Amino acid sequence: MTSPLLKKILLPLIVVVVLGGFGWVVTQQGPMAATRITVATVTNQAISASVFGIGTVEARYNYRIGPTAAGRVQQVLVDVGDSVQAGQTLAIMDAVDLDSRIQAAGLAAERATASIASANAQTKEANARFNLAQHEAQRQQSLAAKALVSQSSSDARQQDLAVTQAAVEASHAAAAVAKKEQQRLQAEQQALRQQQANLTLTAPVAGMITTRDAEPGTTLVAGQAVLTLADPQSYWVKARIDQSLALGLQAGQTASITLRSAPQQALPGKLVRIEPLSDSVTEERIVGIAFTPVPAALSSGELAEVTLQTGQKDSALVIPNAAIQQQTGQSGVWKLNPDNSLQFTPVQTGIQSLDGQVEILSGLQADDTIVVYTSKALSVDSKIKVVAQL
Repeated sequence: MTSPLLKKILLPLIVVVVLGGFGWVVTQQGPMAATRITVATVTNQAISASVFGIGTVEARYNYRIGPTAAGRVQQVLVDVGDSVQAGQTLAIMDAVDLDSRIQAAGLAAERATASIASANAQTKEANARFNLAQHEAQRQQSLAAKALVSQSSSDARQQDLAVTQAAVEASHAAAAVAKKEQQRLQAEQQALRQQQANLTLTAPVAGMITTRDAEPGTTLVAGQAVLTLADPQSYWVKARIDQSLALGLQAGQTASITLRSAPQQALPGKLVRIEPLSDSVTEERIVGIAFTPVPAALSSGELAEVTLQTGQKDSALVIPNAAIQQQTGQSGVWKLNPDNSLQFTPVQTGIQSLDGQVEILSGLQADDTIVVYTSKALSVDSKIKVVAQL
C-alpha cells in the first residue's frame, strides 16, 4: 500500500476514533455523564432503635474514710485491693490527750453534782427560815392590830420575811445553775467519748479498698481521707452518648455492655441515670448503666462499650439512613418514579437502628424506590444511571 493511500484511509479512521473516544469520555465520564445512583426499596419490617457509647467501669458508691477531727494516724490495718466486711476496723487514729480530757470532764461533772446537793440543802434551810419568818410576821401583824405590840416591831418581822424569801429564791437559782453546769459537763464528756469512738475508722459497708491515702504518723485535718472503699455491688459503666442520639433515652431501658477485657461477651445492663448536664465541648450526654447482675472480678477504670435499646417496633416503613438528604432546610429523600424521573420527597423520620436503618413516619409508602447513594448532587433534571454499587 502506498503512502498516499494510507493517508486517505487511516487518517479519517484515526479522526473518527479520537472523536468517538472524546465523545465517550464527555458523555460517560465528563460533565455530561449520567449521575450514577444506587437505589433501595421502602420495606415494611421490624426495627430496633439503639444508641452506642463508650465509658469506664466505676463504683457508683465510694466511701472516703477519715477522722472527724484533726489528728495523727496511728495504724492502717488494710491495703489497696483488700476486701473488707461492714464494721471491720480499717485504721486507728492517735488519741493524744483525749483520755485525760474525758477524765477531767467527768471530775468536773461530779463537782457539779456536789454543787447541786449543796444548793438543795441551802434551799431546805432557806425554806425553813422563810416559814418561821412568815409565821412570826403574821403573829406580829395580828398583835399590832390589837395595839399589843408596836407597829415598828411588826414592820421588822415583815422585813425578816422578805429577807428569808430572797434567800429561798437565791438558793433555787444556785441549784438551777449547778444543774445546768452538770448537764453541760455531761454533754461535753459524751462528745469526747464520741470523738474517742471516731478514732477507730471502720468500714461502713462490705467492699474493696481502692486507695490508701495516708500512712501511720501522718497528721490529718478533719475530713481528710485515710482510705477509699468502693462498694463492688455498685459497679456500673459511666458512658458518653452523642447528644444527637440521646433524645429517646429513659431510665430503665435495657443495655448491652461489652468490656474491653472480654470483647466476645455481652453483659446485660440497665440505664439508671441520665445526667442533666452535658459535655458542651464534646457534645455528649453522660449516662450511668448498671450491670444486671454485677459480674465478679470487675476492674475499676476498665473501658467498656455500651449499646442502649431506646425503642422497638415490630412493623414500620424502613429505609437506609444514608438516603436522607437535606434540601432547602427540609429532610427528605430522592424518590425514583416509574418513569425514571427524580422527585425530592420530604419525609418524617422515627427511630434509628445502629445498622443504618431509619423508620419513616410519613412521606413514603411501601415498595417506593428511593436513591441511597449518588456519585454527585442530584436535581429533578439530573440524568441518572442506576448501578449496583458506587
